[in-house]
Amino acid sequence: MSNLESYPLKAFAAMPRMLLAGVLALVAGFVAGQQDYPGKPIRLIAPFAPRGGTDIVARLVGQKLAKSWGQPVIVDNRPGGSTMIGTDALAKSPPDGYTLELVASTHVLTPLLLKAPYDPIKDFAAVATIAKSEFVLLINPALPVNDLKELIAYAKSRPGQFAALLKERQAINADIIKNANIKVEN
Repeated sequence: MSNLESYPLKAFAAMPRMLLAGVLALVAGFVAGQQDYPGKPIRLIAPFAPRGGTDIVARLVGQKLAKSWGQPVIVDNRPGGSTMIGTDALAKSPPDGYTLELVASTHVLTPLLLKAPYDPIKDFAAVATIAKSEFVLLINPALPVNDLKELIAYAKSRPGQFAALLKERQAINADIIKNANIKVEN
């Protein structure tokens, strides 16, 4: 049985809320109950490479939070492992509200395909929705397919004839596409 087949349906229900969903804190209640919070700088993990969309959003949010809180918000880029490196850093940080993470749909999707050292639903608490983003798969209209299932079947029947161009933040999609025998180019 694959991770996808054994994963709780609750994860799928959470995906729309978490699509470039928000800042996670290990214990949101701790933060809310602290009158002197924040009393020191905040670390905001962006689990993607610098200069990408998530990094830009993290820096904009960090600037606003720093101004509002009167404390620095340090964006800590932790790319790699389809966001697991950054998310694992959050999971291992003290549950004091001083480490946050800006997550995307990969927060829930990655553990469906890869063994993650954390549970994306149980180990974190969503604090706020920051932005939403849609991704669209485009193909040439002359291709004789009508949906993703047909595209994958068509590509599998023609090994080595297809290629996909993906940006680094879409690394999770690369695993799906590679399984359809589609060459992935970055």
